[in-house]
Amino acid sequence: MSKKTLVLGASLKTDRYSNIVIHRLRKHGHDVVAFGLKSGKVNDISIDTELLPYEAVDTVTLYLNPKHQEAYYDYVISLNPKRVIFNLGTENPEFYNLLKAHQINFEVACSLVLLSTSQY
Repeated sequence: MSKKTLVLGASLKTDRYSNIVIHRLRKHGHDVVAFGLKSGKVNDISIDTELLPYEAVDTVTLYLNPKHQEAYYDYVISLNPKRVIFNLGTENPEFYNLLKAHQINFEVACSLVLLSTSQY
């Protein structure tokens, strides 16, 4: 089952986990949208540099360190995703509390591991 995923903090650099996860999500048949600081393409996915009101986002997978996340709190909540994945280095208790208050599930996990173990 395809889970539309927003990769928040997407990078054009091929050695970045946000770049690798885009490839893996597509390989597993998921719809992907991406936001990053530089526009371009990863696989067949365009990286947007403006916050768009994406529809039907199931999962937001974060690749931003906590000090850069605050600017995106309201945006992520406005998308009303089913869950937010906090990848290694993105753990943020303040954001967890906001998500809880809006009844949005979150997990501290690695999207790449979840995909490789069929737990995504």
